[in-house]
Amino acid sequence: MSDIGKSVRMERIIDRKSGNTVIVPMDHGISSGPIEGLIDMKRAVDAIAEGGADAVLLHKGIVRAGHRGYGRDIGLVIHLSASTSLGPDPLNKVRVTTVEEAIKLGADAVSVHVNIGAENEPEMLRKLGETAQICEEWGMPLLAMMYPRGKKVTDEHDVKFVKHAARVGAELGADIIKTNYTGSPDSFREVVRGTPIPVVIAGGPKMETDKEVLEMIKEAMDVGGRGVSIGRNIFQHRNPTKMTKAVADIVHKNISIKEALETLK
Repeated sequence: MSDIGKSVRMERIIDRKSGNTVIVPMDHGISSGPIEGLIDMKRAVDAIAEGGADAVLLHKGIVRAGHRGYGRDIGLVIHLSASTSLGPDPLNKVRVTTVEEAIKLGADAVSVHVNIGAENEPEMLRKLGETAQICEEWGMPLLAMMYPRGKKVTDEHDVKFVKHAARVGAELGADIIKTNYTGSPDSFREVVRGTPIPVVIAGGPKMETDKEVLEMIKEAMDVGGRGVSIGRNIFQHRNPTKMTKAVADIVHKNISIKEALETLK
């Protein structure tokens, strides 16, 4: 029964026709506080839903604040990990929510954050493995945010580190990997080839121009990426709905950068 349950839920966060996904994480309130774009959560969720996002990613306590009861439907991913920028070690992600809690909240998937190379990597890996097992029992899709961050990581966008981090997530039972873009199609192709499950790219810090964001997405998709999990470059955009649509049209319809930029006018 868990297999069909997972398949049903996956179809709520991954487009059936394209096989790709646009997920907009809005979990920044724990790490950074109530930042721009995430003050009025209903408005924030509504904007990206209307733009065509497949899912929104939230922490358990903010689901009620972001649930609209109107407008276009959108998938829900509950984030299970947390740390704050004020803590002694922001790289130390701990589990703050269970799979069972996420199910009660109506989640279509859950996510776990692991920093490969961090001092508490062993504990984060143990929690990822445990969560993957529980997700299998409940038929719950698991998104693993796999980032290379720690003393031995000289560049968290270097392909040798990114492909290792992504592979770890697949090895421990994740269904989708979120990780950094490596800066070029050729290098990101290595990440995709080395990861036997769908890989989506993170957005990272707010970029200077829309073109930069869209080009990164297009390059990743062209070499086998399966979508995006981008937050600030969407919900902090001057028009989040139009930016979501531009991103979704690249991910699902393979439109050109020129066409995507036209959408933003």
